[in-house]
Amino acid sequence: MSPWPSRIRIGCMTGSKQRMEDNGMSNEDDHNSEIRWKLRSLPPSHYTFKIENFSLLCDAKTECFQSADFEVGGYKWLLSVYPGGNKKKNGNGYISLYLVLSKSNKLTFNQEVNVYFKLFVYDCIRDSYWTVQDEKVRRFHGIKREWGFDKLVSVTDFKNESKGYLLDDCCTFGAEIFVIENGSKGECLSMVKNPANKTYTWTIHKFSELTSLDNESEAFAIGGSNWTITVYPKGDLREIGKSLSINLNLKDHSTFEQGRKLYTEFVFRVKNQLNGKHPEKRGYCMFESSAAPSWGFSNVMSLNDLNDKTKGFIHNNTLIVEVEIEVMTVLKDLS
Repeated sequence: MSPWPSRIRIGCMTGSKQRMEDNGMSNEDDHNSEIRWKLRSLPPSHYTFKIENFSLLCDAKTECFQSADFEVGGYKWLLSVYPGGNKKKNGNGYISLYLVLSKSNKLTFNQEVNVYFKLFVYDCIRDSYWTVQDEKVRRFHGIKREWGFDKLVSVTDFKNESKGYLLDDCCTFGAEIFVIENGSKGECLSMVKNPANKTYTWTIHKFSELTSLDNESEAFAIGGSNWTITVYPKGDLREIGKSLSINLNLKDHSTFEQGRKLYTEFVFRVKNQLNGKHPEKRGYCMFESSAAPSWGFSNVMSLNDLNDKTKGFIHNNTLIVEVEIEVMTVLKDLS
């Protein structure tokens, strides 16, 4: 007996395919997909189904015989064999073999089990197992509980002892099942314009008495994230002695998963306490899960203008700065 080809593509009548059909093998399943056949010495690792007096099964009035339930991957399964073929699937004259998700599994309405599986037929001449698989992940659920092969081997060839499938009127089938667990995660990204409570105003009393290079506000929440702002009264290292510098800081960075990003568009204002004409500085930033995500401007306004009492930015030794987040992305776990 010539060995089966290792790989057959449906719909291509080749010499290899013809030799396979000469051995009684069919390379068709219900979706005409690509099927892989392979001979191996190891028995099925999950379940073996031996049938004695096979010829009597072929003469029985019922066309389907099933194994008992067996458990793999937290689910119960069974093998279903049609000795004369599954007539509903045009399998008459062939052995039909299926993997079935047992009805003893209590599945919810929309629950499904994704499986990559192999079915086996024992070759007693070679003392090895033919494995057959269609190389697709199959989806089992309440409506579709079985997948397999309508035309596995022709009945004529299966009964021919020189082919190796029957020995003393006994045959053996098997299964290996690999359940793909649905442990996937996801998140939902949305862009929010003018989030609730989008503005935070920080009134800094005794401004001239600040001695620190940088001074941070209390935390405030906008758009589901926590923020602070940092004011540099004498300017940051790039503008020291020249300009007022302000930064916006994301305080949730420690809870960010690696690689997560948060986009914002924001406005800084230094409030004019005399005429209501507030200078603004607009910016945008993609905050990332770094050690201290912060972004802002070194030159919000010159220190000369800031300290000029006639211009109204500092009144009664009080400075008022404001940040408004106009646009931001919001990330939520996908449930």
